[in-house]
Amino acid sequence: MESRLPEPGDALTGVEMFAGLEPEVRQRVIAAAVPRTYRKGQLLFVENDPGESLIVLRRGAVAVFRTAPTGERAVLSVIRPPDVLGEVSLLDASTRSASAEAIEDCAALALSRPAFMELVHSNPRILDAVMRSLGQLIRRLTEQNADHVFLDLPGRVAKTLVRLAGESQAPMITIELNQSQLAEMAGGSRQSVNQAIGSFASRGWLRTEGRRIVVTDVAALRRRAGMSDR
Repeated sequence: MESRLPEPGDALTGVEMFAGLEPEVRQRVIAAAVPRTYRKGQLLFVENDPGESLIVLRRGAVAVFRTAPTGERAVLSVIRPPDVLGEVSLLDASTRSASAEAIEDCAALALSRPAFMELVHSNPRILDAVMRSLGQLIRRLTEQNADHVFLDLPGRVAKTLVRLAGESQAPMITIELNQSQLAEMAGGSRQSVNQAIGSFASRGWLRTEGRRIVVTDVAALRRRAGMSDR
């Protein structure tokens, strides 16, 4: 999907974790952070790497995933600006619990663990935002587990597409994700996901354009996924 850029402002605009900081403190955070760029397909980090930094995504999209011993991937989430990733490892000083790959060209800021912990100690309210972030992560994983029990594969594909469409109200929403990546997110084989996409396309809910999926009826996908109307 096309990247949603943060609102105009400094490099932390829109990042909930830093929203309550005074302007001068925000500038100290920005000064301590290291700008990073990642090309599409590049790994930001790999499961069991040292958790050395918090990454604030400024542009692009990142898939967070786990890899099975067989090599199969399960995509846990897709991160877009102005979200952050890597906060779990920073808190417990442990290794990365998942891998992350740029699925679009990305620009980000990396804040080291020592700088992050110093910031937390001097601004305890940041912990409130961190706890909210962890709570959202737990809720998302709980919902994903429930989806695998209660939804069939087409339902999971529909729900994944709705999530990727985000809050956009556009009549057509372009999702920059190939069907292999969609299969990893929905927890199914590529062939089965292709069949679901074909079924949705025949109903006029979406169309495919090469490696893109153009959603034309989000409401229909929400109904297929068993999601409530907005």
